[in-house]
Amino acid sequence: MHRDTNTRSIAKGVSWRLFATTTTVIIVYIFFGRLDLAIAAGIIETFAKIALYWAHERIWVKIRWGRKRIEPFNLWFTGLPLSGKTTIADLVYEELKKLDIPLERIDSKDLRELIPKIGYSREERNRHMHRIGHLIKTLQNNSISTVASFVSPYRESRKAIREMVKNNIVVYVKADIESCKARDYKGLYAKALSGEIQNFPGINDVYEAPEHAEIIIDTDAMSAQEAAETIVKYVKKHYVK
Repeated sequence: MHRDTNTRSIAKGVSWRLFATTTTVIIVYIFFGRLDLAIAAGIIETFAKIALYWAHERIWVKIRWGRKRIEPFNLWFTGLPLSGKTTIADLVYEELKKLDIPLERIDSKDLRELIPKIGYSREERNRHMHRIGHLIKTLQNNSISTVASFVSPYRESRKAIREMVKNNIVVYVKADIESCKARDYKGLYAKALSGEIQNFPGINDVYEAPEHAEIIIDTDAMSAQEAAETIVKYVKKHYVK
């Protein structure tokens, strides 16, 4: 979470005093008709109240009463390759950042570039999901929420993620496989159909659709922007009040 530094508190005090001191000078001048007295009163009041404001801010920083901790959550986007997970997750991430909460974006492509040769067999995928679960858990221990997008085709790996992290929100990005093929600008589906790519969910490997997803997004019936708005609304209702 963010907190005001001493420098920021002082800057806020100075900016406020510029407005307040001007008002004081005007009032003193109106009542006494002496500009020198009005300016002197304004200067004395300025330095005194900047110090008092700083002390007041520092005291309230240490008082926990009235604060509400935002419990970290994990938005887990799952769906067939090219279903629209990454696009929607990126939009959701940008909207949630506006709420000024500690937040990180995690995407399958980025992590596979960091950890090459992970493999795509069921065992290797499940092992990789456990790594991701530990990463998210570590971030949550530091009060950081996450927006994660992974195909995660197997129910057992998604169950492991749910058990490892707190406040896990499964977003099932549902799309007809023909729609995914139509969006396939990389030609991955064609390569999987020809046998060039193995263990490809929906073609030569299974994709086990979630049975208990908190949010289901049908990208054949909803735009990416509409989907993002639906998800952000859910998060605001349940976690960021």
